[in-house]
Amino acid sequence: MKKRIIFATGNENKMKEIRMILKDLGLEILSMKEAGVDIDIVEDGMTFEENAEIKARSVARVLTNDIVLADDSGLEIDYLDKAPGIYSARFAGEDTSYDIKNRILLDRLEGVPEEERTARFVCAVAAVFPDGTVSTVRKTIEGRIAEESAGYNGFGYDPIFYVPEYGCTTAQMSPEQKNELSHRGKALRAMREILKEKIGGDI
Repeated sequence: MKKRIIFATGNENKMKEIRMILKDLGLEILSMKEAGVDIDIVEDGMTFEENAEIKARSVARVLTNDIVLADDSGLEIDYLDKAPGIYSARFAGEDTSYDIKNRILLDRLEGVPEEERTARFVCAVAAVFPDGTVSTVRKTIEGRIAEESAGYNGFGYDPIFYVPEYGCTTAQMSPEQKNELSHRGKALRAMREILKEKIGGDI
């Protein structure tokens, strides 16, 4: 049976990015929802890598013949001691809209000079293979927190994450440009190389 890649997320925006970057593997790529997995996963790791592995292992226990990938990503703001960090999705409450989350962060940095607004997006991707082995990669994109939200192309914290060398936020970039630069894009491409090597004979 040809292997499938199951990504432990229900986020459709994320699945679009994932499919775009991993399409050349020639494998079916499904979200956990599309694969019929409906489980509660407690992300109680202390790092992005630990949380990504927890998610991947939880789904791999249900789908033992598939390659399961999961990511954990977030925004680290140096001025706020790297907050929200691993709590990025849960910051200010899990059901709080990102418009509100972004507004809170902008308010907290009000009056903070440009050089102290440094930040990065971090993404760790973990893969659990049918033989039980695990591979993890971590990538980042450096930038700073903008003075105001700008752009509609991204999601999450994209509208407030400004990349100086491009003169815009990640929400103002085209999907292709963002995938080229983003933490998740870099991590998925690094994982794609591991997948090619690990299961080369099957692809």
